[in-house]
Amino acid sequence: MRSFATLGLLLILCVVHVHDSDAQTRTKSSSALSEKVQQLMDMNAKKAVIRLNGNTFKELVKNPPRNYSIVVMFTAMAPARQCVICRHAHDEFTIVANSYRYSPIYSNRLFFAMVDFDEGSSVFQMMRLNTAPVFMHFPAKGKPKGPDTMDIQRVGFSAEVIGKWIQERTEIQIRVFRPPNYSGTVAVVMLAALVGGFLYIRRNNLDFLANKQMWGIISLLFCFAMVSGQMWNHIRSPPFIHKSQGGGVSYIHGSSQGQLVIETYIVMFLNAMIVAGMILLTEAGNSTDARKGRIMAIAGLFLVAFFFSLILSVFRSKAQGYPYSFLFK
Repeated sequence: MRSFATLGLLLILCVVHVHDSDAQTRTKSSSALSEKVQQLMDMNAKKAVIRLNGNTFKELVKNPPRNYSIVVMFTAMAPARQCVICRHAHDEFTIVANSYRYSPIYSNRLFFAMVDFDEGSSVFQMMRLNTAPVFMHFPAKGKPKGPDTMDIQRVGFSAEVIGKWIQERTEIQIRVFRPPNYSGTVAVVMLAALVGGFLYIRRNNLDFLANKQMWGIISLLFCFAMVSGQMWNHIRSPPFIHKSQGGGVSYIHGSSQGQLVIETYIVMFLNAMIVAGMILLTEAGNSTDARKGRIMAIAGLFLVAFFFSLILSVFRSKAQGYPYSFLFK
């Protein structure tokens, strides 16, 4: 009987010891988690985008426990790295982080951070990254999966796109607020002042306002700006360029649902060359000099054929499956 009593007492002591050990482990884990969250909150109070190095990345992002999501931008902004789009991507990422930091929905459920290659090269090796920029979401539980890495080659990296991607991964809707840009207003005011001053100086000789060529050029410039997509740029604020799938720089967006800023200037130039060719063809028929008219006709035909083929090639690259081409594919 004594042996049974002793055995029962030992079992009870073992259960109590295991329970106390589990309680101590949970207490330590809870204390460590609280310290990590408080550290992140303190860092976030100073900057909306927290800068991490190798040690802080392991401590705050990789190692458990973690009850918060953190979106990390891996970048290389040093001029020696020659990452053309990293600075622009950082600006867009900062806009999203600030929009969340100063919004009513701000909490300790989500944080924004960045790792620069020169400050955390070991992190790039750990994550097996050989390109930049890369946006990655680390969920509160588990490891990142495929959709937790943002496909910037397909959707770009504007602040609105980043905010939508974060909502898909975390169910936290961030309303993007861009800082006011008064450069456009200042430019319009200065232009109006210059035009008003010029008209005042020439108030006794305003015959130039009836110049058809001047108004024709102004109309063409307006049409080029609208056809190239400048208004779309003003509304959507797309990136100037972005990284291609091969690791280089892409100047033409790969989808018909998007465009880049530099792409609009390319399309504007191509349209201008086509119009110049059409003008030469038209003027060639009105020329009294046969030799001059022939040269103008040949030059106009070359401009129209060559640049129309280029702009058609651009359209084919954006509208996948378009079957027609002219000189270039």
